[in-house]
Amino acid sequence: MLKKKVILPIIYVLAYLFTFYIVIQYIVFKPSQAGVVSSKLQDPNFPYAIWKLFFFPHILLGVIALLIGAYQLTNKSRQNRKVHRFLGRIYGLSILLNVLVVPYISLFATGGFPSTIAFLVTDVCWLLTTAIAIVYIKRKNVAKHREWMLRSYAITFVFVTFRIFLLIIQVLLHAPLSVSFSLSVYLSILLNLFITQVYLNKRTRSVSVDKTIGKIY
Repeated sequence: MLKKKVILPIIYVLAYLFTFYIVIQYIVFKPSQAGVVSSKLQDPNFPYAIWKLFFFPHILLGVIALLIGAYQLTNKSRQNRKVHRFLGRIYGLSILLNVLVVPYISLFATGGFPSTIAFLVTDVCWLLTTAIAIVYIKRKNVAKHREWMLRSYAITFVFVTFRIFLLIIQVLLHAPLSVSFSLSVYLSILLNLFITQVYLNKRTRSVSVDKTIGKIY
């Protein structure tokens, strides 16, 4: 049984821990001091100066989407419709802008070509789920909008679960980066969307049961 009151605290804790990690690793310290980045610098052809111009917007926009999306999942966020809409626009815009940045970043993904493809797949999923959610709210279909925003946030949360899978795969399997990076991305997408769909199915069944009971009484 997936309960919202259990899932949301976990999402919040992981989202804020990830944000703290990003701030320490890439803001307090230099990106070049990160292990995956320092390995790229061993390649004399790696365009570090240009890469940073894409990387910093990528992590900043990603963190914005991660934190705002977590708040938008709560009932409290929907109590003030103006704030909810405003934050929703920021969430959507941060993703749509990030989608433009990711292709360049993915060209230099750790793990080579398999990782590049994996990150591009994530980018497409991110764009599609968010765009569909936007289309539904434009059509005043709130129920479908919420469903697709949940799927959109599931892809946003790949920022977090990807690193968890990467750590597990490297520690347990000792797989090369070309395997562990791409595999971690795909597993994150599948797990996040699976949990989201299980939650949506459970909520749909609950609504159907309530309507049936209402008709009986």
